[in-house]
Amino acid sequence: MLFAIAKFLSNRRDKDMSNISIQLIRIFFASLLLISCMSVFAQTQQKNSLSGQKLSADEVKEKRLKWFRDARFGMMIHWGLYSVPAGTWKGKEIPGLGEWIMNHAEIPVAEYEQLAKQFDPEKFDAQKIVKLAKNAGMKYIVITAKHHDGFAMYHSKVSKYNIYDATPFHRDPMKELADAAQKAGIKLCFYYSQTQDWHEPDAVGNTWDFKDDKKKDFEKYLKEKVEPQVRELLTNYGPIGLIWFDTPRNITKEQSKELVDLVHSIQPDCLVSGRVGHGLGDYDSAGDNQISVGKVKRVWETPVTMNDTWGYKSYDQNWKPVSVLIRQLVQVASQGGNYLLNVGPTSEGLIPQPSIDRLKEVGDWLKVNSDAVYGTDPSPFPYELPWGILTTKPGKLYLHVFNWPQKELVLYGVKSKVNKAYLLAGNKKLKFTQANDTAADHYAISLALPPAAPDKSDSVVVLETAGDVDVDTTLLQQPDGTITLPAFLSTVHKSGDEGLRFDSRGVAEHWVNKDDWVDWDYKVSKPGTFDVVVLTSEQKYGKDWEGGHTVTLETAGQKLEGKIGNDGKEDNAANPYWKYVISKVGQVTFDKAGKYNFALKPEVIKAEKKLGLTLVSVKLVPVK
Repeated sequence: MLFAIAKFLSNRRDKDMSNISIQLIRIFFASLLLISCMSVFAQTQQKNSLSGQKLSADEVKEKRLKWFRDARFGMMIHWGLYSVPAGTWKGKEIPGLGEWIMNHAEIPVAEYEQLAKQFDPEKFDAQKIVKLAKNAGMKYIVITAKHHDGFAMYHSKVSKYNIYDATPFHRDPMKELADAAQKAGIKLCFYYSQTQDWHEPDAVGNTWDFKDDKKKDFEKYLKEKVEPQVRELLTNYGPIGLIWFDTPRNITKEQSKELVDLVHSIQPDCLVSGRVGHGLGDYDSAGDNQISVGKVKRVWETPVTMNDTWGYKSYDQNWKPVSVLIRQLVQVASQGGNYLLNVGPTSEGLIPQPSIDRLKEVGDWLKVNSDAVYGTDPSPFPYELPWGILTTKPGKLYLHVFNWPQKELVLYGVKSKVNKAYLLAGNKKLKFTQANDTAADHYAISLALPPAAPDKSDSVVVLETAGDVDVDTTLLQQPDGTITLPAFLSTVHKSGDEGLRFDSRGVAEHWVNKDDWVDWDYKVSKPGTFDVVVLTSEQKYGKDWEGGHTVTLETAGQKLEGKIGNDGKEDNAANPYWKYVISKVGQVTFDKAGKYNFALKPEVIKAEKKLGLTLVSVKLVPVK
């Protein structure tokens, strides 16, 4: 800067000194401004550098998960060669899932490959599919880039066994979807079957063409097909929200980690599903069509079908009612999860009309009630309520009322002062009273409701509270008098490290040791005599159940002994593929309100089928 001033002075000796002074001042302040800007830039760079160094692995993962936490609702698409037979092979309807027809019918590779010549989905329209998803309120799409049959639904250079090279369609639907999704602001994600590939001799799953497992080189398959194809998907289709791996089976922890590292090395913000194996995914994936319960430890997602298949089956018309889909969506949101709802396009590339109709109705409901789903936190209560469930935001409770009372809705356990109550649909204010008996540790809100429910599936009532929401998380007797003791909220007393545990539905499994037992603490506000009902769970699709166990039940100084028998069945809308078995054990009487303990101790567990005691809950129902 000084050199510039000196040079300026030597060149301007013959000029008026006042002009020189003005120019010098201009140069001086310009130089100061430049130095200041450079300093700020350097400090910013240093700050960014330091902040980058401070990010831990957990912080990096949280950054990656931000969009996923907010999404709540996504579309899954199962589409491939299996849509051509559509559940029927050589004139015979094949039981099971549509996309598993190659496996269930044990179709030889050479025969299954011929389906590619028939696959010409000219009616496929990526923009229509993306628009359908967006109008339904979905924030991301997960589509099968390669399912277990090994056929790539994109233009792969790794294998000619793909939709571009092997079919008359000769288009890349993944590219078309990527373009449409990006324009619509929808995250595109890819499903990729990393372990099962029935087309490859070194992969897992095909036991009819490739029978000798000793000759299989799984590592070779991973290196020569899986990793190169995953690289293609992450390189050629723009930003990808997540890679949805599936059925890890015999993949090693090291191999799962290599896949996770590969994904993150190419696209650091791309998530990896929990089904990559060994707990190494960025989030957890519940079982197919399973709605998790209770407080979950990690971000999670559940995939759900609209009927009984993922891939298209022409004769599967067992469609879930819209009310079930909406209620499942909010039940997942109430546990802090994402609901991934499946569609299975036909071989023409069309989504079946029943799926379209249901998505439209779900979208219409969300347009009115989106505040109670997106960006919400889980229910403050660890259990569901007789009339529905809750979601929350700071200072707000959203009551999702599935079973609409005629006049009044009563909610126990809210300690926070409620300032305002209204229907989310139309913002109609509701009259309410709040009674807090701190001496009895009992809190109740009574809401006056209109006689007709605003929505047939889920009507949302909003409570605005003074400050953060505070509730009593103890197991409480409900306003209708019932007391429900869910298995997953019990205290478990185990005789060893193995055995009794709970699946993602909160149901006891592997309870085959009679020395393991459970108990609960709970509150009774309205004493009286109660029927004791024990609920246990059948296996999926009602395939099996094990009863005949002898149990001892102890509460309020009373002891009952009874058998777990089949006194009827109960449907569960959240997990409709698992029916509950009702067992009526006896009666207990409470003389006064207060805190109690309930213990369930097996005397004999029947475990010939190795299922054991599949406890769901114990219910105490007032005798009328």
